[in-house]
Amino acid sequence: MQMQEIVIAVIAAGKALWQDRVNVPELTSLDMPDYALRRTFMVDTQVRPSDVTKFPIIDAMLSVPREVYVPREKREAAYVGENIEFAPGRVILEPRTLAKMLDGLAISGGELVLDIGAGYGYSAAVIARMAEAVIAVEDDGDRVAEAQGALTEQGADGVIMHEAPLNEGAPEHGPYDVIVIEGGIADVPPAIADQLKEGGRIAALFMDGALGTVRIGYKQHGVITWRFSFNASAPVLPGYEKTTEFAL
Repeated sequence: MQMQEIVIAVIAAGKALWQDRVNVPELTSLDMPDYALRRTFMVDTQVRPSDVTKFPIIDAMLSVPREVYVPREKREAAYVGENIEFAPGRVILEPRTLAKMLDGLAISGGELVLDIGAGYGYSAAVIARMAEAVIAVEDDGDRVAEAQGALTEQGADGVIMHEAPLNEGAPEHGPYDVIVIEGGIADVPPAIADQLKEGGRIAALFMDGALGTVRIGYKQHGVITWRFSFNASAPVLPGYEKTTEFAL
């Protein structure tokens, strides 16, 4: 048998073996959860029904393994339709909220994004599949290291984790085309607004008690103008509380 025939035979045998495996239903258990199936179910039941149809967002959320970017003890809840708490007053935003924020921002290739309150890196990994690069800010050194490790392991080379107070951002890497704030806020600190490029966009979840509204801001002539996008809820991030003013 000629070498070419041997190679063809090996490829054919490999394809037949692969086809056999495809046709055999995959057994799942609590010990071996089918995260890929859960990811598809998340997109089909939480993202698409929320009027998020842009292909880059759908593709990113189908591709990025959300379970990798949550604390190990929370992995079984990685795809539920609610915020996942990972520290007191801190959450990973529910898939619907993140997807609709990204839909309103319409991030495109070539853009630099500041992701504030990125947690363990999930949002940054999703955004990196649409943007040129992402600077993801977290205020805990251990969390930053764990997130950067997960991002590197998953090949998310376009993300840099940056340790800093959340209300300071990362001015040394800016200005930014887009800013995403991954949590509730009462006000946008001036230091964050200053890091947004002229003509840039920002997504923020403004909380009023237990209720919140996501707004998309557009910076023109140094001023951010806000437009209502949708309702959502999340704890207010540290440093983003309402400033108390005292009358004299």
